[in-house]
Amino acid sequence: MVGALSSITLASGGLMASAPSASAQSAADAPEMLGPRKPGIYRFTLGSFEVTPLLDGQRPGDGPHPIFGANQSQEAVGELLRANFLPETRFVNSFTPVLVNTGGDLVLFDTGFGAGAPEGLGQLADRIAEAGYSADQVTVVVLTHLHGDHIGGLMGPNGPTFANARYVTGAREYDFWTKTAPGTQAAESAKAVEAKVVPLAEKMTFLEDGGSVVSGITAEAAFGHTPGHMVYQLESGGRRLMLTADTANHYVVSLQRPDWEVRFDADKAAAAATRKAVFGQIAADRIPFIGYHMPFPAVGYVEPMGEGFRYVPATYQLDL
Repeated sequence: MVGALSSITLASGGLMASAPSASAQSAADAPEMLGPRKPGIYRFTLGSFEVTPLLDGQRPGDGPHPIFGANQSQEAVGELLRANFLPETRFVNSFTPVLVNTGGDLVLFDTGFGAGAPEGLGQLADRIAEAGYSADQVTVVVLTHLHGDHIGGLMGPNGPTFANARYVTGAREYDFWTKTAPGTQAAESAKAVEAKVVPLAEKMTFLEDGGSVVSGITAEAAFGHTPGHMVYQLESGGRRLMLTADTANHYVVSLQRPDWEVRFDADKAAAAATRKAVFGQIAADRIPFIGYHMPFPAVGYVEPMGEGFRYVPATYQLDL
């Protein structure tokens, strides 16, 4: 039997020798590296509403310090990041507008960077299409505040991007950017408001605290990041969700240390007080929230932890 096996082995030796090894395969046959990819839309239901976060883009950069923890040392911020498995000197900032289909209106919260944005940003138009809608179907555009990464998509090369929409923003916010900001260090940002927001003023509703966008969507004052920054409470079928916009812009630094200053907050003390109040309410009520700069899909919960809050990303809670 051993001899027979040896004969078979010897007889087939030529065939075995001619079979190509993996290392000998042509490079042209190897699978192509496609690069990192993440989803750009995420949809869930809230009562009778459909809520769709849309990723306008992501921007890697240096930080989080001194953008976050501006009044702290690099060492202090680095220690907090290390404890949360994050790198100390690099981070990724996400930008997430939100589309809400109420069944009667298609409401868009914020518009991203718009056309001409740096690479990787300004993808809202593609995301809306990917979500199954068109810009012409949007009936209401809500601007949580008037920073450039929230108003950039309002205008396209041929005029308003959302031609059939009416617009909503905070009265205090609009007054600041159109009346006060032009004479301050915020003058450059005010030019963008002049170009993209002011032309839409005739179609715009200016809300105060407690004002209604449509049935089930209510504005709440959350001043500090900007003078008229608003958050929005959504409620449908007994379920609630808070859109917190830029109340907290880093899921670790801003939430676990809400008193630490953020470079882009106009009134840093007021912004810190607002962070604690808004996320204290979310934690107490145990409701989900969407934060514009949270890691996509930007949906999660918070629970009290030490001097701040622990961010808990949503998993399947909203699928049930």
